[in-house]
Amino acid sequence: MNLGLLDYFQFEFMQRALISALVVGLCAPAVGVFLVQKRLALIGDGLGHIALTGVAIGFLTGTAPMWTTLAVTVAASIVMEILRSHSKTSGDVALAMMFYGGIAGGVYLTGIASDKGVANLQQYLFGSLLTAGWDEVWTIAVGGAIVAVLMLVLRPWLAAICADEQYARVSGLPVAALNLLLLITTAVVVSVSMRAVGLLLVSALLVIPVVTVQQFTRSFKATMFAAMAAGFLIAGAGVVASAVKDVPPGSTIVLIGVAVFVVTAVLAAVVRRVRRVRRGHLPPEGEPLEVELPAANA
Repeated sequence: MNLGLLDYFQFEFMQRALISALVVGLCAPAVGVFLVQKRLALIGDGLGHIALTGVAIGFLTGTAPMWTTLAVTVAASIVMEILRSHSKTSGDVALAMMFYGGIAGGVYLTGIASDKGVANLQQYLFGSLLTAGWDEVWTIAVGGAIVAVLMLVLRPWLAAICADEQYARVSGLPVAALNLLLLITTAVVVSVSMRAVGLLLVSALLVIPVVTVQQFTRSFKATMFAAMAAGFLIAGAGVVASAVKDVPPGSTIVLIGVAVFVVTAVLAAVVRRVRRVRRGHLPPEGEPLEVELPAANA
């Protein structure tokens, strides 16, 4: 049976998939722009690995895996920030501990759950948008909306700690609290995104839209809004393409994101080349994003 493009979305499961993907595509880059600037782009992978433990706990306890995953990843983000800021353990070491501990805990507990015939990790590892129910869609929508609003409201303060943490601290900003909030919102994004793109691919939506728009944006504000728009469009295009080609939505979303990044990077290189030829010199590259520093008493 040949269906038109819009005909696919007469089915409820496609409507649920599209709504979920659009929410994740919008909220993930809102957090990712700060992670990329703080050079914590891989933290989504770290939390994604430790989320395996949360999923396995859900299997063992008969609880919805999204909630156990949220609890485990939020706890892990708090521990990571404590280790980073109050011990001699550096951020990359703490992240490595999350990788190894998360994988080991997830595999071990999944092995126990498998003996009871209740473990099925594939839909969480690689995403399973088409099987999400309306209750999960509403959870994703509410969680994504909270994250997006927080990031938009706190953008000047979060941008300040990304640009210069020491200056932000001297200016009176609650740096520790903001760093912790950033990690907790990342944990929320990982938890709600696992049904959209899967735990192994979740970091892609945190990073790819951001590094894509950074090819042509210069200010933090422009980068954030452009990345959210790019994530929204990439996620929507991924769901549509997966429906037409009958392939998994999660991997399709990521592949489209990678393709858009490659095309954008090539175009940006061509534009820089043209400008160099016209001006007779190479324009400055690698400049930090312009940041609006909030007032000290903000």
